[in-house]
Amino acid sequence: MYIKLLLWLTGCLLAMGFLPIASEKSYDLLSYKDSAGKNHRIKSKKEWLARRKQILENLQLGMGSLPVSKRNEPVEAVFRDSLVTDRYTRYTLQLAVAENENVPAYYYVPKAAEKPFAAMLALHPTGELGKDITDGKSPRANRAYAKELAERGYAVLAPDFPGYGALRDYDFASDRYESGAVKGVFNHIRCVDFLQSRSEINPDAIGVIGHSLGGYNAIFLGAFDTRLKIVVASSGWTLFDFYKPWSEEAVKRHGGRLGPWAQEVNMPPLRHRYHLDGSLFPFDFHEAVAAIAPRTFFSNSPLEDYFSAEGVKTGMKPIQEVYRLMGAVNNVHAEYPSGGHDFPTAQRKAAYHLIDTRLNHQPLDHMIE
Repeated sequence: MYIKLLLWLTGCLLAMGFLPIASEKSYDLLSYKDSAGKNHRIKSKKEWLARRKQILENLQLGMGSLPVSKRNEPVEAVFRDSLVTDRYTRYTLQLAVAENENVPAYYYVPKAAEKPFAAMLALHPTGELGKDITDGKSPRANRAYAKELAERGYAVLAPDFPGYGALRDYDFASDRYESGAVKGVFNHIRCVDFLQSRSEINPDAIGVIGHSLGGYNAIFLGAFDTRLKIVVASSGWTLFDFYKPWSEEAVKRHGGRLGPWAQEVNMPPLRHRYHLDGSLFPFDFHEAVAAIAPRTFFSNSPLEDYFSAEGVKTGMKPIQEVYRLMGAVNNVHAEYPSGGHDFPTAQRKAAYHLIDTRLNHQPLDHMIE
């Protein structure tokens, strides 16, 4: 009787999203099946690049097709105002990423004498304040990475994501994109275009950083845009099998354990095309991360986060195998601090030092050292 009750209770908790699903499927990235169903092992970089191409195609099945844009096509920028500090000038911009598509952003330009500058794209987490969160306006600590990197001597571009900040009234239903995720990828590619076009920026020293919403959108951008030399994702991913929403109410509101991923700001096709059935999803997060290889990737994955650290650890094993195949095993990093959905000082410090190394940047004196 006790065992039956325990099994029933466990099933209820799984259904409500309070326990990760123990998946028996393989997360191997270095094998594939041919048209005849025969298994093949990926043994060369060339074979992996073919697999990577397939991953990018599958990502678009889950989020919608990414519109084609000419790389480095000029991005018109309207400078609206500025804030001058002793370390940088922060400009408020409006970027015309496409016809009738504008992205508000902060652009921090350091006062350091040496140019060109290394640059970082800073993607904000979920929150009505949008980009202001990364400027230190959030009541939550540990989110001001745009401002901190600017104080460290980086040029930083911090855009608003659709649905937040100055884009809080964004109309997803009337745009040309199937999801907020693919709109985000397009916007952020154009942000990189903007950075590369600036005379004060070293076009070969650009990276991206984000927490939560910004974390997984940094991964998506890093997968599609190979110009980024480093991708930092904090509390931004886990394998779908291990994802557990933050509350029972969230499960009910979004129609299931994986429902939050199908919000309009994320990937609605996961609902209307794949019915929130993770076994049918065309991609998983370890594939998106592996598509970044051999470029540098850093993951901050707290142990008590609803982006399950166990799912990250499970996913990191096949990711490391891909990096090993690409001769870049030292370019993939993961930290698992105690605590919940946060980007603690110690992990930001580790990420900043890795960014310094990868972008060959000598930081200015700063409290995060």
